[in-house]
Amino acid sequence: METVIDLLQNVLRPLAERRGLKTWQRLCDYTDQEWYASRISFGKFKGRLFFEATTDPDLMGWLKWLAESSNERSSRMGRWYLRQLESGASIGDVAMLDLGTLEGGGAVQAGLVIFQQAETEQYRRLVEAARARLADLELELGVEKAKIDTIRARLFTALRPLYQERDRIRIQVRYRREYIDRLLAEGEEAAASATEGFERETTENDAEYDSTASALSGKRELNEEETSRLKDLWKKLVRMFHPDQYEQDPEKRLTYERLTQAINDARDRGDIELLESIAKDPDTFMRRQGWASVDFGGGDGLRELRSLYVHLQSRIFELIEALDDLRGSPDYELHGLAEADPSVIDEVVGAQREELMTEIRNLRFEADRLSSEIEELVGESPF
Repeated sequence: METVIDLLQNVLRPLAERRGLKTWQRLCDYTDQEWYASRISFGKFKGRLFFEATTDPDLMGWLKWLAESSNERSSRMGRWYLRQLESGASIGDVAMLDLGTLEGGGAVQAGLVIFQQAETEQYRRLVEAARARLADLELELGVEKAKIDTIRARLFTALRPLYQERDRIRIQVRYRREYIDRLLAEGEEAAASATEGFERETTENDAEYDSTASALSGKRELNEEETSRLKDLWKKLVRMFHPDQYEQDPEKRLTYERLTQAINDARDRGDIELLESIAKDPDTFMRRQGWASVDFGGGDGLRELRSLYVHLQSRIFELIEALDDLRGSPDYELHGLAEADPSVIDEVVGAQREELMTEIRNLRFEADRLSSEIEELVGESPF
């Protein structure tokens, strides 16, 4: 809620005033105008900022191709991007979040103000403030995910036998129906493939349950020491955030994407040891994976700092949305209820157990009916 208030008061309102949108009607008229996101949301250039086409011929070619698309909506979007480029749109025109104050060279404070045409030193401070905010959000997401995983682990442990039995019978019912259909249409040899499919999918399903059990094994909420370790780690890890630096080098971009995925996966699993290993010596980690080497230093010029700042802010918004989604999930709500009253978990397990047992009984009835039909046709049911 505080973030939304800050966004409205310190970002959207000044932007509206700067554009002369001083009445509700003017604001409505302005928002009715055609508009598309600065960051491309699909296709081979997904995630790129459209005005990077001024220095990337491939991206410019793709925008021109989009503008000539036979699909009217796609074409309209492409033409809009090209018009913005023709009018001289650049990174300096993008309204972004500035997580600091720029007055008097003092320390950057948490808050939200409008993106300004700042000098290089000011941008360095903005980047540092954005990195600090990004580290806080990564830590917050990790802590909240640990809470969710704790609830999921408890529910999974209590209900796994019933869920697994239900899924096995579902597979059995589906393949028995397929067996009958193929038997009647194509004969016994064709029907035999249903038996193979049933055995294969049953094995895969059991393996998925084993994998989930392994992933959730030992899940618990982070203690103070682990939270403190993660906080220090994310301060180091966010300095590796440089998606803008490798866009012209496919091999290094692939390495960066793999490294980012490894970090995110480790965060989601709560693997603090792996995060520490990456933060301590990312070069060694990448070499062990057989990846290309990348430099995390980044450019120090105004243009490079602006670009990094834009990407940092974009990532910050992504994490804010991820946190909002997580906190709006049923599992998170259940965690809150369980914190207030631990017996809630037992009640949920009991209710789900009853539902599962009812579903299993109905599935067994159908499976037995299909088995009897198969026996009438061929003498015995193969599975």
